[in-house]
Amino acid sequence: MEEQEVVKSLAALAQPVRLQVFRALVVAGPEGLTPGALVEALNVAGTSLSFHLKELTHSGLVTQERNGRNLIYRTAFDQMNALVGFLTENCCAGEACAVESTNKACAC
Repeated sequence: MEEQEVVKSLAALAQPVRLQVFRALVVAGPEGLTPGALVEALNVAGTSLSFHLKELTHSGLVTQERNGRNLIYRTAFDQMNALVGFLTENCCAGEACAVESTNKACAC
């Protein structure tokens, strides 16, 4: 992951509502959620949610897919894992990390 992508991803998450939306989508897994489900779950106004979803999608951390009349938003787990990998790449001062590599990435 390039540094510019990391900055864009972290900037997208550096807002409370977007962080809540992203975490809700992570919990939802590959099935994702509709904006209506997110509005109900997070008690956020639809117009505000639309703006935040656009920012998360623009960052690459969230994908959008049309399913009939519905939009489905999903976490881009590959992008999320790349971000976490970038942030932890040089952890433990270059020594073998105490965290097993299987725990560093989401398997979704």
